[in-house]
Amino acid sequence: MKRRFFLYVLVPFVLVMFTGCAIVIQKGRRSDLDKIDSLQDELNELKHTKGMLEDKLSKEIGNSDVNVSMSNRGLVITFVAEVLFDSGKAQLKNSALGTLDKVSTILKEEVPNNRIAVEGHTDNMPITRSKWASNWELSAHRALSVVEYLQKEGINPEKLSAAGYGEYQPVTSNDTAQGRKKNRRVEVIIVPNEVKKVDHSASSASSQTEELK
Repeated sequence: MKRRFFLYVLVPFVLVMFTGCAIVIQKGRRSDLDKIDSLQDELNELKHTKGMLEDKLSKEIGNSDVNVSMSNRGLVITFVAEVLFDSGKAQLKNSALGTLDKVSTILKEEVPNNRIAVEGHTDNMPITRSKWASNWELSAHRALSVVEYLQKEGINPEKLSAAGYGEYQPVTSNDTAQGRKKNRRVEVIIVPNEVKKVDHSASSASSQTEELK
């Protein structure tokens, strides 16, 4: 009984951590208990994958080139943009391929069924010496370059997506050189599977409730 009570409490926390939303768990309903177990399994799997990535990328993490963290979106691998690209460019540097190879190997072995979202971000400095019309365009092409490389390395293209956000989602102020460096980044996000399913089920149930009113 204590274990079940703990799991009832855990589920809203897990959902908020991954999706920012919550669902209603009805006491004693078997389907909801199954959802709890699935969410716990998913969380454990992502924690295990995080440990594997931290081990494989220990050198890069130590050099502050890469960071691995859990967020409300899932498991996020953040690359400093200069590690992957030359300034104003969207072609991957040869020196970056070894690091991406480590990541792709773990993605294939540990989370082959998860969706992988790649996001490009820049600082707010206007582009003056490259062919891109905007930071938005540059960030999108950088994300696409990473997606294409991951596909080439064997990641299922049906699981891949790319998006560019330009300077519009900074993680810190652009007022300093250090801040701008942090904002110039590419994020590879391992999206949880079970949370998406539960979120979809909750939305469907909500819609059905509205129709009955």
